[in-house]
Amino acid sequence: MVPDIGVFGRYTYLATEVFWGTVAALLLFRANALRKAAVTIAALYPIAYVWDRYTLAVGVFDIKLRTGIDIAGIPLEEHLFMAVVPGLVLGVHETIFGDG
Repeated sequence: MVPDIGVFGRYTYLATEVFWGTVAALLLFRANALRKAAVTIAALYPIAYVWDRYTLAVGVFDIKLRTGIDIAGIPLEEHLFMAVVPGLVLGVHETIFGDG
C-alpha cells in the first residue's frame, strides 16, 4: 500500500519536489557532477518552461495539491519540477557512468 502524502495539503507537491530534489542533489554531489548538471538544466529550462506553460494553458493537467504560488505564469512547484527531473536523471546517470 502506498502512503497517502495528501496529508501535506497544499504543500504536497512542494514536499515531493523537495524530497526528490534532495535525492538528485545528493547523487550529483556524490558523482561530483553538480556543475555539469547545472549547465544542462539551465540549457533545458527554457524549453521545459514553454512546454509547461502551454500544457497548463490548454488544460492538459490540473494541479490540486500545490501552494498556489505562481511565478512567471506557472506554479512554483513546476519550476522546481523542471530542475528536479533532469537533475535526478543526470544524478543517476553520473552515479552509474560518471568519472567523478
